[in-house]
Amino acid sequence: MVVTNRVRDLRKASRMTQAELGRVCGVSRQSIVSIEGGDYAPSVYLALKVAGALDSTVEHLFPVDTDTPQSDTPKSDTPSFSEKES
Repeated sequence: MVVTNRVRDLRKASRMTQAELGRVCGVSRQSIVSIEGGDYAPSVYLALKVAGALDSTVEHLFPVDTDTPQSDTPKSDTPSFSEKES
């Protein structure tokens, strides 16, 4: 799964290195590389720290793509709570 985000753009606009952003957020430079590359979706806590460090919001940094399904499982295969067991 590739996570689309604006972390790299805002970090560069802030003239901050990956190592500096990692230090501020309490993670390694490699973690920032992975987030920017879309290889790693950060926890809510880390996303909030990154957003704060870049003077942004989580919603702005990690926009939700409504055209992409959120699950690989079709809704018709997902049992609902209202279905009775036999």
